[in-house]
Amino acid sequence: MEVKKIFLPESELPRQWYNIAADMPTPLEPPLHPGTGQPVGPDDLAPIFPMPLIEQEVSQQQFIDIPEAVLEKYLIWRPTPMYRAFNLEKHLDTPARIYFKNEGVSPAGSHKPNTALAQAYYNKISGTKRITTETGAGQWGSALSMCCCLFGLECKVYMVKVSYQQKPYRRLMMETWGAKCTPSPSSETNAGRKILEKNPDSPGSLGIAISEAVEAAVMDEETKYSLGSVLNHVLLHQTVVGQEAQKQMAQFGDYPDVVIGCAGGGSNFAGMTFPFIRDKINGKQVEILAVEPASCPTMTRGPFAYDFGDTVQMTPLLPMHTLGHSFVPEPIHAGGLRYHGMAPLVSQLILDNLITPMAIPQLETFEAGITFARTEGFISAPETDHAVAALIREALKAKEEGKEKVLLLNWSGHGLVDMAAYEAYLSGKLKNYELPQEEIDRALSDIEPLPKPKQYRK
Repeated sequence: MEVKKIFLPESELPRQWYNIAADMPTPLEPPLHPGTGQPVGPDDLAPIFPMPLIEQEVSQQQFIDIPEAVLEKYLIWRPTPMYRAFNLEKHLDTPARIYFKNEGVSPAGSHKPNTALAQAYYNKISGTKRITTETGAGQWGSALSMCCCLFGLECKVYMVKVSYQQKPYRRLMMETWGAKCTPSPSSETNAGRKILEKNPDSPGSLGIAISEAVEAAVMDEETKYSLGSVLNHVLLHQTVVGQEAQKQMAQFGDYPDVVIGCAGGGSNFAGMTFPFIRDKINGKQVEILAVEPASCPTMTRGPFAYDFGDTVQMTPLLPMHTLGHSFVPEPIHAGGLRYHGMAPLVSQLILDNLITPMAIPQLETFEAGITFARTEGFISAPETDHAVAALIREALKAKEEGKEKVLLLNWSGHGLVDMAAYEAYLSGKLKNYELPQEEIDRALSDIEPLPKPKQYRK
């Protein structure tokens, strides 16, 4: 029998995170203070983040040691297995060899604890008592709830209202781990009240939830804020995924021609791909695909510009692909991909032609998820289905071209608490939604007065 899956021994767990900022051909432009428009310094970020995370955010060090206390808890689920998708290959009748890294085996069911654990640890040793955060589909909120529990911290989560209503079991996971979860926009914060005054029926957005969580953090000296994606230190922590994947691909005796991940803010995508992008910078021939929803086409239709990470304009201005901080996406089921901006690191790598972005409509993603479940057995999160859809496109492309390509997928999480989305698809209730250009133009009008990065692109 051919090898179906490879488990790395615990001794092969990566002991360092990889920092791609040290190898990028074009350095990132700095985040700017929302009030002064000047580059942000450590003191500006201190009310929000503990100093160790601020240091990682600006670090140019290529590898950063993972603390022993974090490594110890990583062993609860890491290293994660890699599979050869023989059944999917056969079903598609493709000459491609398909592999997927299973990040759904964490207790929270996704890749998110890779950074949640690190952030909880650094907050704990810095004297933080509680952490506030936002969550879209609930993957990040449940992951941070678990990790705060492991390190004895309080956790408050503002969950995008439409996802709060669609995914009650995510809220229950958070509460099981001891966190408090509130639908956003809420009446608990000035930011939330401001939104509700304008639109009492607002479905919420990640930008709004971020505003509420940041406000709650800065109002209390013992509270810090935690972000589940976008920022440099978050993407840094996720690179345990790609480093493990490189070892596992070597054991399979293969190297990918194409590496694929879904991308909302950029964390799971970066975690898998950054170690391979380092190979690409050093001359390796590998294509990197970042997949987003057609209804929230940040990378494929948004400009690269300075913009706020939140709706109420409390965060620093970040250089990124954006649909505008006031953008409120359609309430599609892939809540974790409904963010108006893309990580600055990912955005810059797109500009440098090291990453190829693509947008896929909702129905195709669920069709792909069903195909994956009926061949490989695993039910994907709706976010992950976007990467699965791109994987299937690439496998069929290899069939048309008659090429034996090697495809690697980051299977970023399971969908076992997202079954309402599958019920909607299977009953024919889901529809495709192509974002009208006028909606993008309206949201982008808000960023026109903002400073422009040197590489500003409309």
